[in-house]
Amino acid sequence: MTPTFLAAARGEPVSHTPVWIMRQAGRYLPEYRAIRENIDFLGLTRSPEHAAEVTLQPIRRFGMDGAILFADIMTPLEGMGIPVEFQGGPVLPDPIRTAADVDRVTPLEPEEGVPFVLETVRRVVDELPSEVPLIGFCGAPFTLMCYLVEGRGSKDFIRARSFLRREPKAATDLLTRLADGMVRYLEAQAAAGARALMVFDSWVGLLDRPTFEAFERPAVERIFNGLEHLDVPRIYFPNQGRHLLGALPGLPVDVMGVDWRNPLSQADALLGEGDFTLQGNLDPSNLFAPADVLDSAVDDVLREARGLRGHIFNLGHGIDRHTDPDVLARVVDRVHAAPVPEHRRVST
Repeated sequence: MTPTFLAAARGEPVSHTPVWIMRQAGRYLPEYRAIRENIDFLGLTRSPEHAAEVTLQPIRRFGMDGAILFADIMTPLEGMGIPVEFQGGPVLPDPIRTAADVDRVTPLEPEEGVPFVLETVRRVVDELPSEVPLIGFCGAPFTLMCYLVEGRGSKDFIRARSFLRREPKAATDLLTRLADGMVRYLEAQAAAGARALMVFDSWVGLLDRPTFEAFERPAVERIFNGLEHLDVPRIYFPNQGRHLLGALPGLPVDVMGVDWRNPLSQADALLGEGDFTLQGNLDPSNLFAPADVLDSAVDDVLREARGLRGHIFNLGHGIDRHTDPDVLARVVDRVHAAPVPEHRRVST
C-alpha cells in the first residue's frame, strides 16, 4: 500500500490528509534539547546516531506521515570545497566575492563529502515504519549562494543580490555548480533510502520576478530535471515567494510548498490550477492562539484544499522553538480526523 504522503504527493486518493511540519525535529521538543545538552549543533549533524534519533523523535511523538532528515542546508558545501563554521548560525570564513572565487566551488562526491548524512539516512530508513517515508532535502542554489557570498546570515543579503548584477556570468556559473552539486547530494540521499526529495529556497523571496526568472528558476529547474530519473516525488518550497508563483508553472516538481501569505486556492490559481499537489500552509503563529482559534485556522486550511490536485498539511514556515508540543499534537490529530477535502483527480 502506498504511504499516504506519497499518494498525496502524486495526486492519488488518500484515506486522510497527510501531515508533517517543517523543522519538526528540533528545539521545541524536550527530547531534542536533552540530546543537545551533550553535543553541539555541528557535532549533531555529523553524528549519524544522534541525527537519526532526532529525525525519528517527532514520528514517535506525533505520528507524522513523513519524516524530514535532520541536517543543515549548508552541510554539503564543505564537500564542495567551502569551509563552513557555526557561530549561532552559518559563517563562511572565506566567502565568494569575485568571479575567480567561483572556481573554489568543486563538484560534490557525496560518499566522500557527506558520508555521515548518507549513514543517517540509512539508519532512519531502517527504523521508520513502512508507511512513513523519509524526505531528503537540500538548499536551493540562490539560498546557498546568499551565504556563500555574504559570508553569514543577513536580513537582505545585499552582497549576494548585488553579485547577480555585478557578475552575472560568474553568478550563473556559481548557481549552476550549486545545482549540480545538489543533484548529486539528493541522488545519494535517494539511493540511501529517502523516498521524497525537497528543495528549500529560504531566501528566494528577496528576488524580484525578472531576476528570479533569469537566474534562480533555471538553476532550480536544473536540479529537478536532474532528479527526473528517480521514482520519488520532488518538492519545491519558495519561501516568501507569493510574487513568484506565476513564474513557476511548468517547473518539473510534484509538490509545491506554499507559505502562509497566500490562501491555498489563490496559490493554486497562480500555479496553474491542479498542476501541483500543494503543501502547507498554516501560519505558525496560530500555534500560540487559543484552542478554538487554532482549530478554526486548521479547518480553514483544509477548506482551502478543496479542488486541489492533492494536499499535504504543513505549516507555512518552520515551527517556532517556543511551541508547546501538545499544541502541535492537537493539530496533527485534528488534521488526521478531518474528512479529506474533495480533490481534483489526476488524469492518467
